Amino acid sequence: MNILVIQNRMGIGDMVIFLPFVEAISKKYNSPVTLLIKESTKANEYVDNLKYIKEIIYLKRDSKNNQHNGLFGFFKLKNVIKEKLFDKVFIFNSSLRYRLICTGAGIKNIYQYPLFEKKGQHVIEAAQKLLKKINLEVESNPQIEISESSIKLAAQRLSISKSKVNILLGIGGSGPTKRIPADKFKKFIDFAIKDYDCVFYLATGKNEEEQSILKSIISSYKEICVSLDNNLISEILPIIKNCKISICNDSSFSHLSAALNIPTIVLMSDTPLLYGSYSPNMYPIIPDGMNDVSHNSKGKEKINPEEIYKKFKSIIN
Repeated sequence: MNILVIQNRMGIGDMVIFLPFVEAISKKYNSPVTLLIKESTKANEYVDNLKYIKEIIYLKRDSKNNQHNGLFGFFKLKNVIKEKLFDKVFIFNSSLRYRLICTGAGIKNIYQYPLFEKKGQHVIEAAQKLLKKINLEVESNPQIEISESSIKLAAQRLSISKSKVNILLGIGGSGPTKRIPADKFKKFIDFAIKDYDCVFYLATGKNEEEQSILKSIISSYKEICVSLDNNLISEILPIIKNCKISICNDSSFSHLSAALNIPTIVLMSDTPLLYGSYSPNMYPIIPDGMNDVSHNSKGKEKINPEEIYKKFKSIIN
């Protein structure tokens, strides 16, 4: 059985969320699947050990590469898919474009979300509803596998001691409203080091604001902080596995940490609570004074370091 899965959301977190559904399809038909995804998901850095993924085809529809845009791109993508001779396709979106491409590529069995229903679509429930069409009940608990040897090598390379409380701090974020200010993390660190012998591993991107947050934290706690911003995601994963807990903004590292079975406190300031609570390994913190959080909540200044510490203490104890 030759199966294609199309997932056109752009983020790492989005791809991680969909992994259980991809795995369920593979198990159902006893066959690894091919993914059609965006390069921005960086899936090649964290799916290497997932045997249910056979191949990745990158969807080229962005500012850097628009080969699959427009009418010309429609036929180019159709031909790429047609060459693979897929028996089935699962399209995790409501786009008519992908249905027409797959029909034109000769795929006879097409499973897709209802057309033109993108607005207000629940990212997990829509996927679960789609797979019910093939009698699959799928729980939202993504899992990423990495080798024990890579975990040991990371510990040796960074001299990570099991006697300490090793903590990943995911201080980056895809937008400024998701990036909790440095002083919030610093206050949490102050709470933590009073009671525990901690080492903090700081994961973030190269954005100017992210780097400013990183430098602020590092400058205050040089002896107990390790910066990971020059590491690839594939290099950071085994470091995360050496940590006892992760504390992250709503970012790629919150999703990756939870998928690695690390308890992950997710600081939710400006995106739907779902993105910080869909996994049993996730423990969301929302801004003080709010009962819920969503787009445009803009609550990063109301994230309470004391609440982070209380949650941290309850988990590691």
